[in-house]
Amino acid sequence: MKNTIKITLGFIAIALTFSSCNNSKSSESKGGLSSSAAEQVYVKPGDHDEFYAFLSGGFSGQLSVYGLPSGRLFKVIPVFSQDPEKAYGYNEETKPMLMTSYGEIPWGDAHHPDISQTNGVLDGRWIFINENNTPRIARIDLSNFETSEIIEIPNSAGNHSSSYVTDNTEYVIAGTRFGIPIPQRDISIKDYKGNFKGALSFIKVDKDSGQMDLSFQILMPGFDYDKAHPGRGKSDGWFFYTTYNTEEANSLLEVNASQNDKDFIAAVNWKKAEEYIKVGKFKTMPTKYAHNIYNDETHSATTTWGTSVKVLDPAECPGLVYFLPTPKSPHGCDVDPTGEYIVGSGKLAASLTVHSFTKMLDAIKNKKFAGEAYGIPILNFEDVLAGTVEQPGLGPLHTEFDGKGNAYTTFFISSEVVKWKLGTWEILDRQPAFYSPGHLMIPGGNSQKPFGKYLVSMNKITKDRYLPTGPEVCQSAQLFDISGDKMKLLLDFPTIGEPHYAAGIPADLVAPKSRKIFKLEENKHPYATTNDADTKVVRDGKNVHVYITTIRSHFNPDNIEGIKVGDKVFFHVTNMEQDYDVPHGMSMIGANTSEVLVMPGQTETFVWEPKQVGVWPFYCTDFCSALHQEMQGYVRVSPENSNIPLSWSLGEE
Repeated sequence: MKNTIKITLGFIAIALTFSSCNNSKSSESKGGLSSSAAEQVYVKPGDHDEFYAFLSGGFSGQLSVYGLPSGRLFKVIPVFSQDPEKAYGYNEETKPMLMTSYGEIPWGDAHHPDISQTNGVLDGRWIFINENNTPRIARIDLSNFETSEIIEIPNSAGNHSSSYVTDNTEYVIAGTRFGIPIPQRDISIKDYKGNFKGALSFIKVDKDSGQMDLSFQILMPGFDYDKAHPGRGKSDGWFFYTTYNTEEANSLLEVNASQNDKDFIAAVNWKKAEEYIKVGKFKTMPTKYAHNIYNDETHSATTTWGTSVKVLDPAECPGLVYFLPTPKSPHGCDVDPTGEYIVGSGKLAASLTVHSFTKMLDAIKNKKFAGEAYGIPILNFEDVLAGTVEQPGLGPLHTEFDGKGNAYTTFFISSEVVKWKLGTWEILDRQPAFYSPGHLMIPGGNSQKPFGKYLVSMNKITKDRYLPTGPEVCQSAQLFDISGDKMKLLLDFPTIGEPHYAAGIPADLVAPKSRKIFKLEENKHPYATTNDADTKVVRDGKNVHVYITTIRSHFNPDNIEGIKVGDKVFFHVTNMEQDYDVPHGMSMIGANTSEVLVMPGQTETFVWEPKQVGVWPFYCTDFCSALHQEMQGYVRVSPENSNIPLSWSLGEE
């Protein structure tokens, strides 16, 4: 009888497991016996997630922060796009963050985040992310989860093989996806071959402040540079980029860029590049690019302009760049934690090709070349081959590592994640993903020390996974437990925008450094009001500056008169709170900027241009106390020719 019960329960468990995998919508499929996965992702009220996951927002231009294992969305960090929730790109302080050589760009395309490292291990100080369309790299400070800096990348188009950091965050790299004329000029598109180039940019990062500087560029042939990965450990000092369109086609690339049997992985010796820069083996190219920096003391961003860049030509710099042949149309370029294995994912290949760094060095030393392309040596394929994973799936895209000698690859066409063994190349496990996964992320999987507990698959198609929301449906991430021999699907959760890539880190490396407030005594904003006695309204011609404070539950001043039609009114709002998690908002009827959201101790500015005579209210937009509704005020607007003097008050009858 006991054996019968055990067998019956076993069949029930198996049936429930299959029902959860085939996306049953019935409430019966979510009974108590299917709660194992739910228990593993459940974070009870008051408890915290073990990991932060930073998912790129793709066409939203932002970076979103989720907890793992819960999949809860904590925050959307504004980066390359305006954000009305936080007034980013709307308030006067952050408008310069979106400045480029093309003017102010209010909406970007964010792709690949990467976390700063020390000795090849995530250190939790900064996270970098690229903007694809208007080439830029941003740095987000993980002490306050706000964008601190954005640098534009000149001589680039489709800033896709970005942004990845070296073992000690010496550099963040940015590789162009599209070949273009460099410098830009009027030239027939049909003259693409030999005339278009691709720039690989190396952005130096200050080891203390994190501030970025465009150090140099390497001017490459006009191939498409798709993904990249820094060398790790033994291969530190190198960078690897997948290339496609080595045919240098300019039309119908789905056919014309798939003619060659193999494309390349470009191996770049960045330490050799530093040597060439030091001895002056570069050309200085005039250009123009924006460098936008947010200052935590002034709570304001400023833009400075770069006017030139140092450029290296690999044909004139022996030992700088080598090409490793790899199966055609590769996407992912991934280096294992030891730095020995370089995985190239040829999207049209029936196998995964793994190159050996040790064999690469030997081939270079012994000049085992198969030819050259534009003066860059091409190594023999067989001489750099470490091994091949046979018939792993269809459409390989991206590989990450668990630090236990295993690799995990997404397959877009066969909609699965495949686990395989480094060195033996044997397939250990495969699990379906729903559906068509692009990138995957293992926290720390892009470092020497992965935290191999969870894997997040970022899927491009959801169809029947969620409630329908019209022709556009949300994209999805799926969480797998990879702590055991077999992967186990734990959770689906919808994502902001189109996550191209993600980065993950243990929460205990970030959370203890989190900033709680901005100290009022450190506020150096030029229009800050850090004492209620200093509130005032000042006229300068038609410009009027209102120095206003907020604290639970009033504005000071809350009654203002003497404003005229045609004035330009600058509300400089300082949040006087010095308590964690007590922001205040301010919204003024008729203002083009609906509101500002001001953190404790911070100052932000918005502009109001009154068009009509009348008395107009303003109010707090963030529910801050039991008397939040009473937190309001009025501005009297008089005719343009009025002689009513400026006056302001708080609490007067």
